[in-house]
Amino acid sequence: MTEPRIGVLDYGSGNLHSACRALEAAGAQVRLGSRADEFAGADALVVPGVGAFAACMSGLRSIGGDDLVRDWVDSGRKLLGICVGHQVLFAHGVERGEHADGIGVFPGTVERLTARRLPHMGWNTVETPAQAGVFEGLGDRRFYFVHSYGVHATDAGGVASVPADARITWCEHEEDRFIAAVQWGSVTSTQFHPEKSGAAGAQLLRHWLLS
Repeated sequence: MTEPRIGVLDYGSGNLHSACRALEAAGAQVRLGSRADEFAGADALVVPGVGAFAACMSGLRSIGGDDLVRDWVDSGRKLLGICVGHQVLFAHGVERGEHADGIGVFPGTVERLTARRLPHMGWNTVETPAQAGVFEGLGDRRFYFVHSYGVHATDAGGVASVPADARITWCEHEEDRFIAAVQWGSVTSTQFHPEKSGAAGAQLLRHWLLS
């Protein structure tokens, strides 16, 4: 079987080398790049990210990465967002009183978690949807999280955070229930780091490559 060709978007933020190594170990040919033309032959695109929402969006805009991601999704090509790369797919982010617009693939808002102990850092279980998709066989496994911000079911105005037909995987930290992953059409995104999640994360990446 031909190895899938995966582009990893480099916009100055993200656990790039760990993500690239994990994708290669899962069976992908990986191309790291910052321009759309560098991904012309790619089967899928990965958007990593660590740090603050606004800073990541600034980095994306500086290379036209926001438009690249929108065009990629609009064309129906497969995309994976990881950690803040998951968060920037939402419409808005609010961190330390700073409001920033996201890419807007999903309508929700990234906000500070309500749990007392933050950051939410370490291993946690998730609640997978009935149609598990990339989580097939992984419903009882733990994944690695490190974040203080996330997305709840609705924003402060009661607007649903993702489309009604999206498959949501949930996580709970100190009774704060937030979105751990979204699968919607050609888009998959995870708040946790699959590349740091051991065997479970490796299996999820293999499922995604084959999806």
